[in-house]
Amino acid sequence: MKKTLTIFLVLLMMAGCLSACGAPGKSSGGKLNVVVTIFPEYDWVKNILGDEAENAEITWLLDKGVDLHSYQPTAEDMMKISDCDVFIYVGGESDEWVEDALKSAGNKDRIDVNLMALLGPELKEEELVEGMEAEEEEESEEEEGPEYDEHVWLSLRNAKILVSGISDALRKADPDHAEAYLKNTEAYLRRLDELDQAYRDAVSAAPCKTLLFGDRFPFRYLTDDYGLDYYAAFVGCSAETEASFATITFLAEKTDELALPAVMTIESSDQKIAKTIVESTKTGNQKLLTMDSLQSVTAESAAKGESYLSVMENNLAVLKEALGMEAE
Repeated sequence: MKKTLTIFLVLLMMAGCLSACGAPGKSSGGKLNVVVTIFPEYDWVKNILGDEAENAEITWLLDKGVDLHSYQPTAEDMMKISDCDVFIYVGGESDEWVEDALKSAGNKDRIDVNLMALLGPELKEEELVEGMEAEEEEESEEEEGPEYDEHVWLSLRNAKILVSGISDALRKADPDHAEAYLKNTEAYLRRLDELDQAYRDAVSAAPCKTLLFGDRFPFRYLTDDYGLDYYAAFVGCSAETEASFATITFLAEKTDELALPAVMTIESSDQKIAKTIVESTKTGNQKLLTMDSLQSVTAESAAKGESYLSVMENNLAVLKEALGMEAE
């Protein structure tokens, strides 16, 4: 995913503006100015700021449900990043454009928060499990070390680390409200703990301990948290859309072998592969269930009350059904 030309053109457009554009945030007496890339970051910032969110400017770049893996910043996006007080991004290969964005800072006091850097040793490499479709690598690509799973937000335990790191940055950028932000953070961390415990209780009581996705699989952090096994058609960041006959056959046979009650997909999937897997099983009666990876949330749905916690609570309900627990 090469975006060098796009970024170069954007930087050229910015070059004539930076000298005339001062930072509009706290450093110049205005509102706290925060720019985030994805929805979980946006929702976490709002919860940390609490009532003060009304007095802050929060820009959520991917607010139209654009996939992180295909997002390309506009010149306006780059200007917002340059001038903000706090910039929060994931930090994986999909964010390779960020390296250029970080070189320009209209606000010299800007604080940059890299989620993957916050996790450090908790990061997990992309994993190719048995039966999974291997990605085709371009011959021109050189091996640059391990590829890490970018979907760090899909672990409640990771979320506690990330929220704490974001809170630190916001309190540093806006010390006048640091005490309120800390109280809000502590309250939110307790809610994450409660939901984490609900996940642990559910998995402990579940008769099945394996998930099978006829789709990409961005939930490795979540399954590892609770000791679940998984099979899937593709890794989480895969751009593949067609599964081979061998992959379909393997996943269908594994569904039969483990007597799995469901074949899973992620949001926005056409479910084509999952349906083919079900049709290829002996019974053909498995449910099709969807877990939400929080990559398609829009500003409209957020305004209607969708939140990180509400999506993860819904995912828990789906998980219970997928693991063979009766609906409550």
